[in-house]
Amino acid sequence: MTKKQDLDTTDLKILRALQHDGRLSNADIAEAVALSPSPCLRRLRRLERDGVIQGYRIQLDRQTIGLGMTVYVQVKLQDHGIESVAGFEQALMGMSQVINAHTVSGSADYLLEVVVSDLPDYDLWVRQMQALRMVREIESNFALREVKSQAPLPL
Repeated sequence: MTKKQDLDTTDLKILRALQHDGRLSNADIAEAVALSPSPCLRRLRRLERDGVIQGYRIQLDRQTIGLGMTVYVQVKLQDHGIESVAGFEQALMGMSQVINAHTVSGSADYLLEVVVSDLPDYDLWVRQMQALRMVREIESNFALREVKSQAPLPL
């Protein structure tokens, strides 16, 4: 597994270029980082193989596709037993509305990013959460306006 200290300046340039535009061709990346295409492709494949690059995704406009409501949800569990945690996390995996989920420190156990079309759609999702016996408390924070999104990682 590659660690940041194993990445040289050329690797970081490749990663920055791809974060800016994931559809760049190998030739375009090579030109951007001042390499010939063959060594660039070898580096790119190594970054993929080592898990530094985990995949390539398209970014959709949530409003345009009818998912205009983003809610950040803090969840507290009844207990932290293995069964409760595993059951909750398994339930999350089946909820397409949850696009990010993190265990967190502080007053909540989990912080979820939930994307839905509207308030009635969110209400249906909350009812799913309330049906999970291991969930003790749900606190919702509705995003009012997006200020910064999908920023590249600070390399």
